[in-house]
Order: sequence, then C-alpha cells, then structure tokens
Amino acid sequence: MENEFVERAQQSPEEPKAEKKETKKPKKTARKRPNAFVQILNGDFLTKEFFVNNLPFIFFLMLLLLLSIGKGYYGKQLTKNVNDTQAELDEITGDYFDAKARLEENTQRSKLIERLEQSGLKETTNPTKVIRLKKDDK
Repeated sequence: MENEFVERAQQSPEEPKAEKKETKKPKKTARKRPNAFVQILNGDFLTKEFFVNNLPFIFFLMLLLLLSIGKGYYGKQLTKNVNDTQAELDEITGDYFDAKARLEENTQRSKLIERLEQSGLKETTNPTKVIRLKKDDK
C-alpha cells in the first residue's frame, strides 16, 4: 500500500502519515562573497578593502575612460578638418571653373579679331598653305 493513491477523505486520522526524511546540510562556515553587481547595489565596493584590492583594475578603467573621451574629441576635430578642407576645395573648384570660362570667352575667335583690328592686324581670308621640302639624301 505504499505506492497506492489514497484520498484524504478516505484516510483515517489514525493512519500514520508517511514521514519525510530530512537531511540537514551543515552550514558553511566560510561566507561566500556576493558577486560584483550585488556589491555595487549594496555599496560594498566603496569599502577600503575592496577598493585597495581592485586598484589596478580601477586605474585601467579610468585609462579606458580617458581614451574614450580623447577619441571622441579627436573624431570631432577630424570631422571639422574634413569639412573645412571640403569647403576650401569647393571654393577652389568654383574659382577654377570661373577662370576656365573667362579664358574660353576671351579666346573666342570673334573677340580676338576685334582686339587685333586696333593694332592693324586682320584675319586672312586665304587658306593657309603648307610648304613641304623634300630632304636630299646626301
């Protein structure tokens, strides 16, 4: 009858109930240290012992923090330099196109003819002739 199902209503109060064997675990004398998150929540990380034991790690974190801040400023400086250089390049490119347009305008055939008339030179109406010399083999 050990493994049979018995309803409580049918069970008589005189029947002995199955006793559970309790095994007591001995308590550990060494206290387990709580994890870092719990220490931060408790404020235990501010104690002198914890602080002194983790001083190299704290300095390392401070170095990483300073490097991160420096990297941010350096990135902003590079971005500013790139934008300034791009603006300067755009200005120089605009000057180049302006100068090129003025050169093409001033060297047009009709404008050159007008300028040369004042000095007495005229455009030839005869086509140019090419004179070719035969080289003598000597």
